[in-house]
Amino acid sequence: MSIRLSASSAVPIYRQIVDQVSQQIASGRLKPGDRLPSVREMARALPANQNTVLKAYEMLERDGLIERRHGDGTFIAEGGSPLRLSERRRRIADALTQAVVLARHYRLSDDEVRRALDEQLTHFPKATQE
Repeated sequence: MSIRLSASSAVPIYRQIVDQVSQQIASGRLKPGDRLPSVREMARALPANQNTVLKAYEMLERDGLIERRHGDGTFIAEGGSPLRLSERRRRIADALTQAVVLARHYRLSDDEVRRALDEQLTHFPKATQE
């Protein structure tokens, strides 16, 4: 697993960790059952504060992407998200809204935005329906 942090980014460190782990899961680079480093190991490797890594792991666990097994470690979760379909759709709508706002700011046409979305969709395996 590879995570690169940018201290100069406006995105908080914990969010960078969450986003990169989520992306690696979505792309299939991290698979269900894969073991993640412990909070201490991850903090040392990045480097980041242990509390920052713990916050990222808690968010990933809350979203059902990872599971922590007492005494055994932290693993990529099996199966889909425990979030209700309506909540998952709301979160996607929020992310797409942010993307559209940026696209408007950069004066991209609707066709350019659609092409960009289609291009991103080709980089990730299709999700199975629940």
